[in-house]
Amino acid sequence: MDSPHKPRHLSPNLFFFFLLVSSNLITFFISNAFKNSSCSLYQQTYSSISTASSFNTPIPLVVEPATRDDDVQISDLPPEFLAFTSPHKLPFGFNTNFDSDKIIPPVGRPCTMFPDLLRRYMSYNVNGSCPDDELLAQKLLLKGCEPLPRRRCRPASQQEYVEPYPLPESLWTTPSDSSVVWTAYTCKSYECLIIRMKTQKGFDDCKDCFDLNGREKNRWSSTKGAGLDFSIDEVLAVKKPGTIRIGLDIGGGVATFAVRMRERNITILTTSMNLNGPFNTFIASRGVVPLYISISQRLPFFDNTLDIVHSMHVLSNWIPTTLLHFLFFDIYRVLRPGGLFWLDHFFCVGEEFEQVYAPLIESIGFHKVKWIVGRKMDRGPELNEMYLSALLEKPLKNSW
Repeated sequence: MDSPHKPRHLSPNLFFFFLLVSSNLITFFISNAFKNSSCSLYQQTYSSISTASSFNTPIPLVVEPATRDDDVQISDLPPEFLAFTSPHKLPFGFNTNFDSDKIIPPVGRPCTMFPDLLRRYMSYNVNGSCPDDELLAQKLLLKGCEPLPRRRCRPASQQEYVEPYPLPESLWTTPSDSSVVWTAYTCKSYECLIIRMKTQKGFDDCKDCFDLNGREKNRWSSTKGAGLDFSIDEVLAVKKPGTIRIGLDIGGGVATFAVRMRERNITILTTSMNLNGPFNTFIASRGVVPLYISISQRLPFFDNTLDIVHSMHVLSNWIPTTLLHFLFFDIYRVLRPGGLFWLDHFFCVGEEFEQVYAPLIESIGFHKVKWIVGRKMDRGPELNEMYLSALLEKPLKNSW
């Protein structure tokens, strides 16, 4: 007879339950240990660039580096670049405008594709002087590193700066040489720039436009335009007086278009690069506003705000077609309904015009106010190059 106090064995099901729980606990502890180790690694990586802000999450560039043939690693990116682009805690916590408790400063993604150039650009003494590296900065911009990261240093400036001429004298007076840091340019004076059309061989952007007593003196100023050459007054007459007030000139050289418009109480901002000449400094010295951005960057204006956008020569067939399509739509975006797009001397090869560029421009949705096509003969008729000067209007009615 069995004893009533005989011990009872665990059932097989209960045994397997304890085994399952134990294995899950072991897995949890192991994974947690590795996770803590990984976090420590990130903390060590950023310890050299940490500021008063604290980061709860690693920088995405570290977790998911850019996919390229030679992938960018965290060690390739300079500490000052990481210090700027890292998420920074907002002092008062969550902000509804950002929908976050952090702010992430913007830079162009292609910046990380050129770590050697970026390292040179972001190497400086914090609170000290910046390197004299205008050419390097422009090279990064033209490679798509736009916007450039901000820096914590003072840029190179002239030894003895001379105040600009007062308005309106400054509009048509060559500024002092002391207003420019000349190290990035072939010419070392404005006199050299003024005569370089006659003395220098080879191509330079807007080679003769620093001569304010040359072709610049008469640009867009005739009372009546002829053929491809529209006059400013002819264009302004399309709209009611006073309704063209603000606008943009894309690739505007030394901003003579903006100066002409300023004389008519119209404010024009001019985009320009410094391609072997101090274009932005010259524009500012004249008393109008330069924008140092390339044609690749989204225009820094809100939708439906500008009265007029003008561009001469820079928007032409040297720009990849798809990029040009995006750019034309960006111009459409920033123009207000009824705003004008003055496409001034767009050039291409004859067959390209009919097959590619005319349909591309027409696809944007502008109304044609003026549309003049003519031969471009400056490089010879055998090239069969064409000019288009067009005045286009954004429809007043909603285009949705």
